[in-house]
Amino acid sequence: MRLVGHFRKAIRKASDAALLLLVLPSLLGACSREEEKFEPEIRPVRALKVERRDTGIPVTLTGRIAAEDEVSLAFRISGRMTRMDANVGDRLTPGQVIAQLDPVNEQNALRTAQANLTAAQGQLTQARNHFERQDTLLKQGWTTRVNHDQAVQALQTAESQVEAAEAQLKTARDLVGFTELKADAPGVVTAIGPRAGEVVQVGQMIVRVARKDGRDAVFDVPAQLIRAAPSDPAITVSLSDDPRVTARGRVREVAPQANPVTRTFEVKVGLTDPPEAMRLGATVVGRMELDAVSVFEIPASALTRSNQQPSVWVVDPAKNTVSLRHVDVVRFDQNQVSIGYGLENGDIIVTAGVQALHPGQQVRLLGTSAR
Repeated sequence: MRLVGHFRKAIRKASDAALLLLVLPSLLGACSREEEKFEPEIRPVRALKVERRDTGIPVTLTGRIAAEDEVSLAFRISGRMTRMDANVGDRLTPGQVIAQLDPVNEQNALRTAQANLTAAQGQLTQARNHFERQDTLLKQGWTTRVNHDQAVQALQTAESQVEAAEAQLKTARDLVGFTELKADAPGVVTAIGPRAGEVVQVGQMIVRVARKDGRDAVFDVPAQLIRAAPSDPAITVSLSDDPRVTARGRVREVAPQANPVTRTFEVKVGLTDPPEAMRLGATVVGRMELDAVSVFEIPASALTRSNQQPSVWVVDPAKNTVSLRHVDVVRFDQNQVSIGYGLENGDIIVTAGVQALHPGQQVRLLGTSAR
């Protein structure tokens, strides 16, 4: 019986040893996987060492070409327009008839005024003859002073009636002239209003005319840019569809009041010898450099966002780890960003792969250039 007991114990120990041999590799593999799982990842990145430098910040705005002196022509009386001889782009000469109203009523008023003047002139002739007779009789003593005074009064009344009739005639002639809309200076038609057959009102725009050859580039400029701009900046204007066509200009006029919708100010830049290709209404791009400021220039790929603020990844050269730092963006375009504050001279920032980083992550620098 003892022999059987020893035999059973030996079998149990052998089974435990075999089970341990089977389980041990699995435990060792799990520990190895745990160690691999929590091993920190070292990510290769490209970096840039930044240096602050003084540079003029270029500002670009989109605008349009407009006439230096543009006015709206309108009739001075109401009526039905019977003639319209202008189209957009037509060149006008001084005195050229652009449009005409139906003149029937005004011509009738003119004939009435002419008849009233003729009647007043006849009464004046009669009153003058009567006065001369009364004046001669008074000197000879054949009439009374009362009759003479009445003749003087009648003469004065007749003269006043003639003056009133002449004024009415002049007004009637002016009204007939107002039925024709004429160009008062040479220019180009830039817009037209009502067509022939429509009834127009006093002051209603019939045509808009650019009266001079001078041209402006018109831009809508934010208030902060107006405050930051130099007193007399030089501005380069180019066509948006052909940057090779350029012109130089100076600010000629700044609107005293902001647009109530966009809250921007209209700025007119007078162009010096603009090329013929810069036609009225063409879209242009204006470029101006602000006063030189001290900034860090970095690639646009280095910029990211953290807590709704622009940020960059800064590398700690001692530990080769990265951290986020908020920065102040002065200017931004598709290729380059100008940073005003948030960086220091000699800082190393990540320029590629910024979306795959997290604070404290170790990195391996593939190459560091200076800017």
